[in-house]
Amino acid sequence: MTPQILAALTAAREAKRPVVLATKLPSGEQLLLPDASAAADLAEAARAALREDRTGTVKLGDAEWFLQTYNPPLRLLVVGAVHIAQALVPMAAHLGLAVVVIDPRRSFATPERFPNVTICTDWPDAAMDAQAPDSRTAVVTLTHDPKLDDPALDRALRSEAFYIGALGSRRTHAARLGRLRELGHDDAALARIRGPVGLNIEAVTAPEIALSILAEFVAVRRGSPLAKAA
Repeated sequence: MTPQILAALTAAREAKRPVVLATKLPSGEQLLLPDASAAADLAEAARAALREDRTGTVKLGDAEWFLQTYNPPLRLLVVGAVHIAQALVPMAAHLGLAVVVIDPRRSFATPERFPNVTICTDWPDAAMDAQAPDSRTAVVTLTHDPKLDDPALDRALRSEAFYIGALGSRRTHAARLGRLRELGHDDAALARIRGPVGLNIEAVTAPEIALSILAEFVAVRRGSPLAKAA
């Protein structure tokens, strides 16, 4: 690895930017992708590797490349330190997600209710600005309170968050979409919100709802047909 590539790789990892180190076999020639100079097929293979969190060898034409992915951790921003969040957060941690619970209500957002979890008690708009959701971030709002959910969803829709979900009935969600339209979001943007959040498994209890949310999250991440919006 050249000093230039090592420096670029280190900078990308510090900035939490997803990159792929491509090594041509057997020559050892290397590229750090994305790179405007890369061939189209190699660039696409690198994008696919990042999407799938996959490291391995690919054959492109007459050449073989070893693609080493460097993805930042997947994150889950949970807005609302409610009882469903108490069931959701430990399950998400078992999936390897870096979880942040956001709720300005300090009586809810406590270490006792959410041990070993990052808690943010800023208002959701400020919290979301600080967290800066990216393409490796999921956002779920759980409070049923427009004063808390709406600002978070507004910020999420202005970000690259790959999964956005909001708890609530269809009637609640329809009213929510109307308020978000007033904030300037068009139908294409609003279609990104999974509402009501979660796969329809007739969930009732907090753990069941948490399971439905994470099942939909996985379906979206893996490109499952189950992820298609209703």
